[in-house]
Amino acid sequence: MKKILYIAASPKPETSSISKQVGRAFVTKLMENQPDCTLEELDLYTADIPLPKDCYFTGWVNLVSGAQYDALSEADRHAVTRMNDLCTQFQSADIYVIASPMWSLSFPSILKQYLDCIMLNNRLISLTDKGVNGLLGDRTRKMVYIQTSGGVYPKLLYGQLNFGVRYFHDIFKFLGIKDFTPILVQGTDMQSVGVDKALSEAADDFDDAVNKVCPPLPTKTSSCCSCCTDSSSASDGSN
Repeated sequence: MKKILYIAASPKPETSSISKQVGRAFVTKLMENQPDCTLEELDLYTADIPLPKDCYFTGWVNLVSGAQYDALSEADRHAVTRMNDLCTQFQSADIYVIASPMWSLSFPSILKQYLDCIMLNNRLISLTDKGVNGLLGDRTRKMVYIQTSGGVYPKLLYGQLNFGVRYFHDIFKFLGIKDFTPILVQGTDMQSVGVDKALSEAADDFDDAVNKVCPPLPTKTSSCCSCCTDSSSASDGSN
């Protein structure tokens, strides 16, 4: 049984966040294609995502334990336990779906804070005298990065203008997850594009990604999500 981890990184509620609406439609289609998958959700703006502190770690990016853990304040012990739980949740997933707006050519800082919580030695990475290696290549895992943006940024300029896409491609590849698929919903705040056209232009990428990540079972059919064909959703600049 495959596990899908859906991570939403917009401060808006789903009713007014385009990235969350597309993310919701995407994981819904995955579950329709393969109903035996399990789905876990993490909304970074409502979940408890600690801000890592030096006292949470020993050398080599290991969380403190034993007497060092006991010496922490109650709040700090809670944060360390939470970081451990977040890392365990991430390790156990087979399919990752991140839905995020583009902010300042990148992504919201809470998403980086989350990654800093889970990048632990002997969990996601191996840090030794010989170097650093990712540890998630032990089985097939897949990652989809859904990004919404008010402007339009050419796909050929991923590394120059789409820093979020390039960052997640590179860091997941480093961890051992080489199957990376971006879905870009662009131009939502532009008069020449707008929400409707942006969703329509992303529809093919959406359907291709669904069928690549979770191909439908023989008795199932796949079609585009409702948000790509009926895009009456509200929007503003932060998506």
